[in-house]
Amino acid sequence: MKIPPEGLTWLWNLGRDVILPIVLIVVLAILLLAGSRRVIHGLVKAALDRETSEGTARELSAVEVKKRMDTLDTLLTTAIRAFIVIVAVVMILGELNLNIGPAIAGLGIVGIAVGFGAQSLVKDYFNGALILLENQYSKGDVVTIADTTGTVEDFSLRRTTLRDLDGVVHSVPNGQVTVASNRTRTWARINQDVTVVYGTDLERATVVIDDVGREMAADPLWHRRVLEAPHVERIEALGEYGVTIKILGLVRAPEKWAAGGELRKRLLTAFAANGIEIPRPQRVVLAPSGQPAVEPVAGPTDEELSVDSE
Repeated sequence: MKIPPEGLTWLWNLGRDVILPIVLIVVLAILLLAGSRRVIHGLVKAALDRETSEGTARELSAVEVKKRMDTLDTLLTTAIRAFIVIVAVVMILGELNLNIGPAIAGLGIVGIAVGFGAQSLVKDYFNGALILLENQYSKGDVVTIADTTGTVEDFSLRRTTLRDLDGVVHSVPNGQVTVASNRTRTWARINQDVTVVYGTDLERATVVIDDVGREMAADPLWHRRVLEAPHVERIEALGEYGVTIKILGLVRAPEKWAAGGELRKRLLTAFAANGIEIPRPQRVVLAPSGQPAVEPVAGPTDEELSVDSE
């Protein structure tokens, strides 16, 4: 069957003006889709490598770093590929001379409506990606976020799950994480204030406290957990009931609560053995003879022997 010249001309024009641009758009979109993951992977790897070598991600294992890289790769690649596909489809419809103006306007209105409704969700995912990239915290860390303190039990790009000391589970959207206080990052400080009565030999008390710190650091059960032996740093205050001594030391971050309790126990034993008194409140009791009698109130208060962990 012979095609008339007019038909050949029409086919030529169709191929040149419609089919060829569409093929070029499709080929370009495929190339961009194929290369997007490689580009995104390179950018994410460069950012994580820098954070691993210079930042707070240095303590992460290779498995954890790879897991975070895969998560960020998937999120960013999916977003970029969706954008490429949408642009390619719009360009193809334009080459077919279809009136896509009303459709684009309608999609724009729907997009604005969805954007207002989902802006918190987008914020959650974006902030979650930054938390992963900057290694603000990870599973197992004890953190304070959104006025909630607990152990990170689960973490995703959308939310962080914490379990507090009472066992209550809190789900915090990542968009609400404006300040993340990580209490178990590498090392922590023992920050102990101890008050002794006026008249105590402070030089003797200092020697006793320093000896307790050195013995604790040398103990086989603690020497791997104590990074710097607790020691007297300074005289912190002259209070109503006595002299407050500041004791500082360094321990591995997850051990700071246990180490603080162990130090207080050892201090009480050492003070009792060396005759160092901790002040306690007193009250006056009027005896039948009219002579006042002073009775101590049993035991130091929690405020007089407490740890203020930083």
